[in-house]
Amino acid sequence: MILETHGVSKNFGMLIALDSVDLQVKEGEIFGIAGPNGAGKSTLFNVIAGLYPPTSGKIVFDGHNITRLNSHQVCRKGIARTFQIPTTFQTLTVYQNIKVGATFGARRGDHIDDIIEFLNLAEHVNALATNLDLYTTKMVMLAAALATDCMLLMLDEPLAGLSIIEINDFLKVVRKINAESNITVIIIEHLLDMLVDISERMMILHNGGVIYTGEPDKISQDRKVIEVYLGEKERTHGT
Repeated sequence: MILETHGVSKNFGMLIALDSVDLQVKEGEIFGIAGPNGAGKSTLFNVIAGLYPPTSGKIVFDGHNITRLNSHQVCRKGIARTFQIPTTFQTLTVYQNIKVGATFGARRGDHIDDIIEFLNLAEHVNALATNLDLYTTKMVMLAAALATDCMLLMLDEPLAGLSIIEINDFLKVVRKINAESNITVIIIEHLLDMLVDISERMMILHNGGVIYTGEPDKISQDRKVIEVYLGEKERTHGT
């Protein structure tokens, strides 16, 4: 396992955002995480990435205890992540944004041009980030994450706001990153059908706790998942 969490909990005052979450991610796999709004998905990412310290529990990455490391230390260990809301340095060019990632990761900084070619960003390298469309902005954010030379890439709802063509293109890129760069990928996504299609294994969170871990194609048969997640979607579509 490249990443493990053992009984990880996170409280914000009286709010229990994560409740004893056990997660195991195999090296080289694409692992999906889903759940209703407020389930704790992004909080789990934030705790793993060192943005928030866990209230209790342990996080192990590549054999190292990273539980109390801050975000830049976690990044230098080999974990990179993107955010729900596309985050770039608006006044910098595409190239400069990617260079920030390389500098922050500080593992090796000689592969920026390779990443630009890999993600087909060559025509945008001198464009200011503020002038980019949503899909290209997400590609730049992805490029900056890859520039840290990560072993584990965590994507937080990367498909939000994209057209169906852009969604398919983005998922092709994710598969390419996983297959050709041997980077382990964890994806949080609300588009369950897309997540089921790309993931090798999945976890479903509800109220900060794990209600399912296993094969994607068996999610629709799990009674608890149907009750708290798929059933909620059906009710939403029916109103």
